[in-house]
Amino acid sequence: MHKAIFLDRDGTLNPDPGYISNPDDFNLYEGVAEALYKLQQAGFLLILITNQSGIARGLITPEQLASIHAKMQNQLARAGARIDAIYHCPHHPDFPHKDGLTDCDCRKPRPGMVLRAIKEHDIEPSASYVIGDRSSDIKIGQKTGITPILIGTQPLQGFEQVATFSSLSAAADWILNR
Repeated sequence: MHKAIFLDRDGTLNPDPGYISNPDDFNLYEGVAEALYKLQQAGFLLILITNQSGIARGLITPEQLASIHAKMQNQLARAGARIDAIYHCPHHPDFPHKDGLTDCDCRKPRPGMVLRAIKEHDIEPSASYVIGDRSSDIKIGQKTGITPILIGTQPLQGFEQVATFSSLSAAADWILNR
Protein backbone atom coordinates (compact mmCIF):
# COMPACT_ATOMS: atom_id res chain seq x y z
CA MET A 1 0.00 0.00 0.00
CA HIS A 2 1.06 3.59 -0.63
CA LYS A 3 1.26 6.60 1.63
CA ALA A 4 -0.17 9.86 0.34
CA ILE A 5 -0.52 13.55 0.96
CA PHE A 6 -4.06 14.73 0.16
CA LEU A 7 -3.88 18.42 -0.71
CA ASP A 8 -6.52 21.11 -0.80
CA ARG A 9 -5.79 23.64 -3.55
CA ASP A 10 -7.07 27.18 -2.94
CA GLY A 11 -5.59 28.68 0.22
CA THR A 12 -3.18 25.77 0.63
CA LEU A 13 -1.17 25.57 -2.59
CA ASN A 14 -2.09 28.97 -3.99
CA PRO A 15 -3.69 32.24 -2.89
CA ASP A 16 -7.50 32.12 -2.91
CA PRO A 17 -8.87 35.30 -4.51
CA GLY A 18 -12.25 33.67 -5.19
CA TYR A 19 -13.21 31.62 -8.20
CA ILE A 20 -10.14 31.31 -10.41
CA SER A 21 -11.23 30.85 -14.02
CA ASN A 22 -8.17 32.15 -15.86
CA PRO A 23 -4.85 30.28 -15.66
CA ASP A 24 -3.08 33.67 -15.66
CA ASP A 25 -4.60 34.26 -12.20
CA PHE A 26 -3.16 31.04 -10.75
CA ASN A 27 0.23 30.94 -9.03
CA LEU A 28 1.61 28.71 -6.31
CA TYR A 29 2.65 30.08 -2.96
CA GLU A 30 6.39 30.47 -2.56
CA GLY A 31 8.03 27.22 -1.46
CA VAL A 32 5.10 24.95 -2.33
CA ALA A 33 6.75 23.23 -5.30
CA GLU A 34 9.94 22.54 -3.34
CA ALA A 35 7.99 21.21 -0.34
CA LEU A 36 5.96 18.88 -2.55
CA TYR A 37 9.14 17.68 -4.24
CA LYS A 38 10.59 16.73 -0.84
CA LEU A 39 7.40 14.85 0.10
CA GLN A 40 7.39 13.03 -3.23
CA GLN A 41 11.06 12.08 -2.80
CA ALA A 42 10.12 10.62 0.61
CA GLY A 43 7.69 8.26 -1.14
CA PHE A 44 4.39 10.07 -0.76
CA LEU A 45 1.84 10.17 -3.56
CA LEU A 46 0.48 13.71 -4.00
CA ILE A 47 -3.29 13.75 -4.45
CA LEU A 48 -5.21 16.98 -5.06
CA ILE A 49 -8.75 17.09 -3.66
CA THR A 50 -10.55 20.34 -4.41
CA ASN A 51 -14.11 21.63 -4.27
CA GLN A 52 -14.79 23.55 -7.48
CA SER A 53 -18.39 24.71 -7.14
CA GLY A 54 -17.65 27.48 -9.64
CA ILE A 55 -18.43 24.85 -12.28
CA ALA A 56 -21.99 24.34 -11.00
CA ARG A 57 -22.35 28.10 -10.56
CA GLY A 58 -21.34 28.69 -14.21
CA LEU A 59 -18.28 30.73 -13.22
CA ILE A 60 -15.72 28.30 -14.63
CA THR A 61 -15.83 25.56 -17.24
CA PRO A 62 -14.25 22.12 -16.87
CA GLU A 63 -11.89 23.11 -19.69
CA GLN A 64 -10.76 26.22 -17.79
CA LEU A 65 -10.20 24.10 -14.68
CA ALA A 66 -8.09 21.68 -16.73
CA SER A 67 -6.00 24.62 -18.02
CA ILE A 68 -5.45 25.89 -14.47
CA HIS A 69 -4.36 22.43 -13.34
CA ALA A 70 -2.02 22.14 -16.34
CA LYS A 71 -0.39 25.43 -15.30
CA MET A 72 -0.11 24.15 -11.73
CA GLN A 73 1.60 20.97 -12.93
CA ASN A 74 4.00 23.03 -15.07
CA GLN A 75 4.92 25.21 -12.09
CA LEU A 76 5.49 22.12 -9.94
CA ALA A 77 7.57 20.44 -12.65
CA ARG A 78 10.12 23.27 -12.49
CA ALA A 79 11.00 21.97 -9.00
CA GLY A 80 10.79 18.32 -10.07
CA ALA A 81 7.38 17.73 -8.42
CA ARG A 82 4.02 16.66 -9.81
CA ILE A 83 0.53 15.96 -8.54
CA ASP A 84 -0.07 12.23 -9.05
CA ALA A 85 -3.87 12.50 -9.24
CA ILE A 86 -6.42 15.31 -9.28
CA TYR A 87 -9.96 14.94 -7.95
CA HIS A 88 -12.44 17.79 -7.99
CA CYS A 89 -16.05 18.20 -6.94
CA PRO A 90 -18.01 20.38 -9.37
CA HIS A 91 -21.18 20.38 -7.25
CA HIS A 92 -22.83 22.93 -4.99
CA PRO A 93 -25.93 22.31 -2.87
CA ASP A 94 -27.67 25.45 -4.20
CA PHE A 95 -26.77 25.13 -7.89
CA PRO A 96 -27.62 22.04 -9.96
CA HIS A 97 -24.66 20.72 -11.92
CA LYS A 98 -25.13 19.60 -15.52
CA ASP A 99 -25.34 16.03 -14.16
CA GLY A 100 -28.37 17.18 -12.14
CA LEU A 101 -26.69 16.73 -8.77
CA THR A 102 -26.82 19.22 -5.95
CA ASP A 103 -26.19 16.59 -3.29
CA CYS A 104 -23.12 14.41 -3.78
CA ASP A 105 -20.62 12.35 -1.82
CA CYS A 106 -17.61 14.23 -3.20
CA ARG A 107 -18.06 17.77 -1.83
CA LYS A 108 -15.72 18.22 1.12
CA PRO A 109 -16.14 17.51 3.99
CA ARG A 110 -17.82 14.42 2.55
CA PRO A 111 -15.20 11.75 1.87
CA GLY A 112 -16.04 10.71 -1.71
CA MET A 113 -12.93 12.12 -3.40
CA VAL A 114 -10.60 10.71 -0.76
CA LEU A 115 -12.27 7.28 -0.67
CA ARG A 116 -12.07 7.07 -4.46
CA ALA A 117 -8.37 7.97 -4.40
CA ILE A 118 -7.66 5.45 -1.63
CA LYS A 119 -9.24 2.70 -3.72
CA GLU A 120 -7.74 3.73 -7.07
CA HIS A 121 -4.20 4.22 -5.73
CA ASP A 122 -4.06 1.55 -3.00
CA ILE A 123 -3.42 4.11 -0.25
CA GLU A 124 -2.98 3.34 3.44
CA PRO A 125 -4.93 6.04 5.34
CA SER A 126 -3.01 5.62 8.61
CA ALA A 127 0.28 6.43 6.81
CA SER A 128 -1.17 9.45 5.02
CA TYR A 129 -1.96 13.12 5.66
CA VAL A 130 -4.56 15.60 4.47
CA ILE A 131 -3.45 19.24 4.32
CA GLY A 132 -5.83 22.14 3.96
CA ASP A 133 -6.84 25.56 5.20
CA ARG A 134 -10.48 24.96 6.21
CA SER A 135 -12.47 22.90 8.65
CA SER A 136 -13.83 20.84 5.73
CA ASP A 137 -10.27 19.65 5.03
CA ILE A 138 -9.75 18.71 8.67
CA LYS A 139 -13.11 16.91 8.81
CA ILE A 140 -12.35 14.86 5.70
CA GLY A 141 -9.17 13.63 7.36
CA GLN A 142 -11.01 12.75 10.54
CA LYS A 143 -13.74 10.89 8.61
CA THR A 144 -11.24 8.77 6.68
CA GLY A 145 -8.61 8.00 9.32
CA ILE A 146 -6.04 10.28 7.71
CA THR A 147 -3.99 12.65 9.87
CA PRO A 148 -5.23 16.20 9.22
CA ILE A 149 -2.93 19.22 9.07
CA LEU A 150 -4.17 22.81 9.00
CA ILE A 151 -2.46 25.60 7.07
CA GLY A 152 -3.21 28.83 8.90
CA THR A 153 -1.93 31.37 11.35
CA GLN A 154 -3.77 29.83 14.29
CA PRO A 155 -5.79 26.70 15.09
CA LEU A 156 -9.45 26.70 14.09
CA GLN A 157 -11.98 26.79 16.89
CA GLY A 158 -12.95 23.22 17.70
CA PHE A 159 -9.81 21.85 16.04
CA GLU A 160 -7.15 23.04 18.49
CA GLN A 161 -5.57 19.57 18.63
CA VAL A 162 -4.88 19.54 14.88
CA ALA A 163 -1.28 20.30 13.89
CA THR A 164 -1.29 23.84 12.48
CA PHE A 165 1.43 25.43 10.36
CA SER A 166 1.77 28.80 8.67
CA SER A 167 2.87 27.25 5.37
CA LEU A 168 2.93 24.04 3.40
CA SER A 169 6.72 24.09 3.66
CA ALA A 170 6.55 24.02 7.47
CA ALA A 171 3.96 21.23 7.37
CA ALA A 172 6.14 19.18 4.99
CA ASP A 173 9.16 19.58 7.27
CA TRP A 174 7.07 18.38 10.22
CA ILE A 175 5.86 15.32 8.27
CA LEU A 176 9.37 14.47 7.10
CA ASN A 177 10.77 14.68 10.64
CA ARG A 178 8.18 12.38 12.23
